[in-house]
Amino acid sequence: MADDYLVRIGKLIRDARQHRGWTQSQLADALGTSQSAVNRIERGNQNISLEMIARIGEALDSEIVSLGYAGPMHLRVVGGRRLSGAIDVKTSKNACVALLCASLLNKGRTVLRRVARIEEVYRLLEVLNSIGVRTRWINDGVDLELIPPARLDMEAMDADAARRTRSIIMFLGPLLHRMDSFRLPYAGGCDLGTRTIEPHMIALRRFGLDITATEGIYHAKVVPGISPDRPIVLTERGDTVTENALLAAARHDGVTVIRNASSNYMVQDLCFFLEALGVRVEGVGTTTLTVHGVPSIDVDVDYSPSEDPVEAMSLLAAAVVTESELTIRRVPIEFMEIELAVLEEMGLDHDRSAEYNADNGRTRLVDLTVRPSKLEAPIDKIHPMPFPGLNIDNVPFFAAIAAVAQGQTLIHDWVYDNRAIYLTDLNRLGGRLQLLDPHRVLVEGPTRWRASEMMCPPALRPAVVVLLAMMAAEGTSVLRNVYVINRGYEELAERLNSVGAQIEIFRDI
Repeated sequence: MADDYLVRIGKLIRDARQHRGWTQSQLADALGTSQSAVNRIERGNQNISLEMIARIGEALDSEIVSLGYAGPMHLRVVGGRRLSGAIDVKTSKNACVALLCASLLNKGRTVLRRVARIEEVYRLLEVLNSIGVRTRWINDGVDLELIPPARLDMEAMDADAARRTRSIIMFLGPLLHRMDSFRLPYAGGCDLGTRTIEPHMIALRRFGLDITATEGIYHAKVVPGISPDRPIVLTERGDTVTENALLAAARHDGVTVIRNASSNYMVQDLCFFLEALGVRVEGVGTTTLTVHGVPSIDVDVDYSPSEDPVEAMSLLAAAVVTESELTIRRVPIEFMEIELAVLEEMGLDHDRSAEYNADNGRTRLVDLTVRPSKLEAPIDKIHPMPFPGLNIDNVPFFAAIAAVAQGQTLIHDWVYDNRAIYLTDLNRLGGRLQLLDPHRVLVEGPTRWRASEMMCPPALRPAVVVLLAMMAAEGTSVLRNVYVINRGYEELAERLNSVGAQIEIFRDI
């Protein structure tokens, strides 16, 4: 029992340190102890006095550590408030996690600018740290530096952190070039039903990667002398599947052609990063990618991932459901054009600025001003398609938008098994959503939202949709256990408060 408490306290200290943007060495200096002692404390391998807990709490300015409670985070939302002003879109969550995995290709120093400070990134950093990659937040915690070891210690991998992120699957592509065999825990992430990794296996077998699965572990073995002798045709145009194939092709000594590739925003950012590493990629933005791999990559690289179109859609939906005028800055317009075309047909009143480049020099951005609008339900159903279609992750936000429009909207979320089911949680807030089958929801609008207290859905985008509806509902709502939101959004409550929302973060004591 004592060991269990030590582990829990260690995790609290680790989370507070990372939130502060400190390394273990920085915390050790503040405490007058060694980095190895801090490492033992965070792993739960060292007895720790109440005095030391208090000192750590003071050093990290973290009441959580000093009080010692580790309960889940909740949100208390006072709804019915109008938003106003301007808010910036943060860098892409999905691009950032792909680039963290891609850093394993490089023997040199990787610096990623304005990395999203989200739980998904923290889990991957925990995994990278555990296998020997040195990471630190620099420039006042804005940017991230990664320096790999000469040899990765795969046996020391933090399996708990790995199981909490599906992004761990993107370790397969880089690792097949670094070792003859290795093991990875089963991938986790959102609860979105069965999500097979067979498309990954089909693509990576062409590079000699053979995988067997036993007792929650992928056992990977690299068969030497095998390389693609013809184009790789992906069996699904998935984002992570394409990224894994790209990561495998990047250090393959030769030319790899990938067909039926995703051309979505995170894939394009990965291609731009690979080019910065010296890998030539032809066909970026199309469904056929030609990768001119290099067998060894040892460069110091500095890269700025672009903004997140799904976060942009979240902020747009917040303005729509709260009937607000809001300017959303740094919107990656290329990946929002279909959504805006649909919303224009529904009657959305908005303006957009002239285009300008993101910090990566490639992605096109605009500033978007949304005004209160009388929306009508679309004639056609809302359904996702691979880019350049309506983004799969933007579909849930149309449930909240359709709920404030006049008429019936059919939403067909055909990609995921469970996600449409979670959208019916809006009924707890006054919505009128009818689940037709596990993939189709009929939304009746307009809605008179009402406050409620409820658990957060276990899927990221439906969870944010519930939060947006609470912002529109008169009265006080409570959304419990919002870890899933923190997986994909950096300080979302605080940022929404900056434009007029009233959202309080609290924990059970």
